[in-house]
Amino acid sequence: MKLIPATILTGFLGSGKTTLLKRVLGEAHGQKIAVIENEFGEENIDTDILVSETQEQIIQMSNGCVCCSIREDLRATLQMLATKKRKGLLHFERVIIETTGLADPGPVAQTFFMDDEVAESFLLDSIITLVDAKHGQKQLDDRQEARRQIGFADQIFISKSDLVSAQELDALQHRIKHMNPRAPQKTVHFGEVALSEVLDLKGFNLNTKLDIDPDFLKDADADHHNHDHDHVHGEHCNHPSHQHEQGGGHHHHHNDDVKSFVFKSERPFNPAKLEDILGALVEIYGPRMLRYKGVLYMQGTDRKVIFQGVHQLMGSDLGPQWAAGETRCSKMVFIGIDLPRDILLQGIEQCLV
Repeated sequence: MKLIPATILTGFLGSGKTTLLKRVLGEAHGQKIAVIENEFGEENIDTDILVSETQEQIIQMSNGCVCCSIREDLRATLQMLATKKRKGLLHFERVIIETTGLADPGPVAQTFFMDDEVAESFLLDSIITLVDAKHGQKQLDDRQEARRQIGFADQIFISKSDLVSAQELDALQHRIKHMNPRAPQKTVHFGEVALSEVLDLKGFNLNTKLDIDPDFLKDADADHHNHDHDHVHGEHCNHPSHQHEQGGGHHHHHNDDVKSFVFKSERPFNPAKLEDILGALVEIYGPRMLRYKGVLYMQGTDRKVIFQGVHQLMGSDLGPQWAAGETRCSKMVFIGIDLPRDILLQGIEQCLV
């Protein structure tokens, strides 16, 4: 049986998760989707499309989708779904997990890696975060859960942008980009999103390209051309380019605890040293490391090495060969809560050959 793709849908209360989910479920894509709900409440899927089917918290939906609530542990629910699918008792092609507005998506994501049975049946495709343009800034100011949801995202959808001015939207997008430069952002109206932007994003696929917005890198690189390797300052905003955006001029007064930074170098890594350092960093700072990902230039191989992690879980894979004439360089992005940027960068730098 091929692995069942799973998508985690997260976002703060009222950000439009349910609207987006309904849109995905209502679309005529001919796929059956199992939905796992973190809780049932007013903000969840309308009860009129839910018909309780068994004692097992499986709910058959009007378009043939299956819905389960996580009252019990997610792991048990996923295993039960996989078993029923194998036995031909349930038919579905993929799973969407909608978390509560206050949830930290980290433990949900980790379930797919830590539990062997789950890992044998499911493939975590991506984490999608919705942000409410009208209340987003305040939620990011007040709630760490909202900031963590941004840090974990592979794709960010901003809803209710019609309720704010262009300047307010721009300021919110700018702030989010500093927290997580690797997740593309898109404004959406009433959950109207192409399915291709929600499903099969391969955000957790180690072989995909490293998605860091190239403009984000360019912006800060300009200041560092005299270095052998550039450090991109995700959180330092003393660069003139960050102080005044195209005439909009927003100053960052948000001292967000979720920040990102990038390490780049054209010198190869010593594999053993890098493994030791990354292991030590993950051991110490793992709970604060939300997502980290990289394409690495390693001594002793003609292939790119792709690595990524969530919290304390880290994996790496051999990627494609370096193309003829391609500049070999490592790029790593770290997104976390109050990470000691200088210590991490210094540690990683010591692993270069």
